[in-house]
Amino acid sequence: MAVEATNSSSSLLDTPTWAVAVVFFVLITISIALEQSIHYLHTWLKRHHKKALIDALDKLQSELMLVGFISLLLATSQRSISNICIPTKVANSMLPCHKTPKSSNKSGGFETSKNGTTRHKLFSIDRRLAGSESAVYDHCVSKGMVSLISQDGLNQLHRFIFILAAVHVAFSVFTMALGSAKMKRWKSWEKETQTTDYQVANDPNRFRYARQTTFGRRHMNLWTETSLHLWIKCFFRQFFQSVAKVDYLTLRHGFIAIHNSNSTFDFQKYIKRSLEDDFKVVVGISPPLWFLVVSFLLFDVHGWNVYLWLSFVPLVIMLVMGTKLEVIVTRMALRVKNQSSVVKGSPLVQPNDELFWFGHPRFLLHFLHLTLFLNAFEVAFFIWISYEFGLKSCYHENIEIITTRVVVAVIVQVLCSYITLPLYALITQMGSQYKSTILDEQTANLMKNWHRGAKRNLKKHEKNHQQEEQSHFPSSSHYVADSSNHQQEQSHFPSSSHYEADSSNATTTAILQSSSPSLKICLPIVAAKISWEETKSNDKDIIEEEVWHAR
Repeated sequence: MAVEATNSSSSLLDTPTWAVAVVFFVLITISIALEQSIHYLHTWLKRHHKKALIDALDKLQSELMLVGFISLLLATSQRSISNICIPTKVANSMLPCHKTPKSSNKSGGFETSKNGTTRHKLFSIDRRLAGSESAVYDHCVSKGMVSLISQDGLNQLHRFIFILAAVHVAFSVFTMALGSAKMKRWKSWEKETQTTDYQVANDPNRFRYARQTTFGRRHMNLWTETSLHLWIKCFFRQFFQSVAKVDYLTLRHGFIAIHNSNSTFDFQKYIKRSLEDDFKVVVGISPPLWFLVVSFLLFDVHGWNVYLWLSFVPLVIMLVMGTKLEVIVTRMALRVKNQSSVVKGSPLVQPNDELFWFGHPRFLLHFLHLTLFLNAFEVAFFIWISYEFGLKSCYHENIEIITTRVVVAVIVQVLCSYITLPLYALITQMGSQYKSTILDEQTANLMKNWHRGAKRNLKKHEKNHQQEEQSHFPSSSHYVADSSNHQQEQSHFPSSSHYEADSSNATTTAILQSSSPSLKICLPIVAAKISWEETKSNDKDIIEEEVWHAR
């Protein structure tokens, strides 16, 4: 036992140099490999123009930095925290585990002393190792008190933070991947809108009763006459064909009609970009969520079964959120019927923020984020407890509770990935405003090319002007004549502002002649950019003329 204690508390002075070098080499290799992997992933996303995913990767890097900073604080302040002493009575209150000891041996999560007292490892005062632990023990025992938290407990807390962050990121990626896999079939629905059969079936000159349309038969029936029947119907509908083909096509038609796009607009691609934009919010852990973890750890008292009730919170949120999304679609269908019993062509739904909670479609994103985090916390806590204290600790003394928590976590993950996420991605587009992702790649490339050409022409003009100044240095006796000649030349030759305006006007003409209707959104931006370039060029010419006269 003495040999084991000595080996456990030995410093680098008593450690072989090869052992130190090997451990350091492994740590450095893993860190560099992780950093290079993130760099290559960033380059790949940039090459494929995945700006939203690049932002999500940057958010992930900031979360890793935060976790690393927490680890650094724990490592540097470990001894100082252990030196904080508290009364024994306070240390024995609000324990996560509390049961009568049965033997003098160690049990999962507890240490039982010879006199029959049981202490949790996080607040253990039974020090068996020499060195710093013994010093902390003597420091607190000499005062008749107990250490606030042992160094072993700090190491366990450190591992929990790392496991929580890793599980949350893994769950977020898995949810988005599974939801995107289900939404791939929407691509075939999008292609179908360009076929002749679809155009004939949705002939704008064709009159039909609203109830006789496929969309009307799905949503207009006896179960929608009262709010109670409507919510009951939508609750069960989310489990069976939550996103039907007719719903996708009708919502697409309403979105295009409201936002002045044409029938060739790729609605499925727009939804995909919007979902990628939301992913950077879901993958992060905001400060309120960290404080939520603090509250969970505070109320983790033996006998309260806090985590059992907590496991049902994500399930309830998912079910309510899925029901609300289905209710929104049905209410849009009922509004079509209330406006007119006869529809011309395809039913035209009216996107409106009033259909969503608090009038904000993005509010549902925070519910989705909270659900994923709570579920990740539940799974991460189970993994951490099983790893640190084993399957026979007091946390696992009730097999029924553990089984229920694990089953509920799996159900929530499947519901969120396969049902709620596709519903959210489609129906949240039915707000009054569209996202910036509606700007297609053609618009972005055209604006970038225009801006690049304007900068190139400006640099070329500056370079030519510098060369002219270096090649012609007039004497002082000719300054007045050269000044007048220069003014005459300026009246015959256009300045750089004319070249910039011509280039800008040509680009504006190209935008107006473009067939993509979404390019119209960029016209105010392009006009502002053209005005700024012209102002900058005109100011430059005025400055050059004043300098010339000064000479």
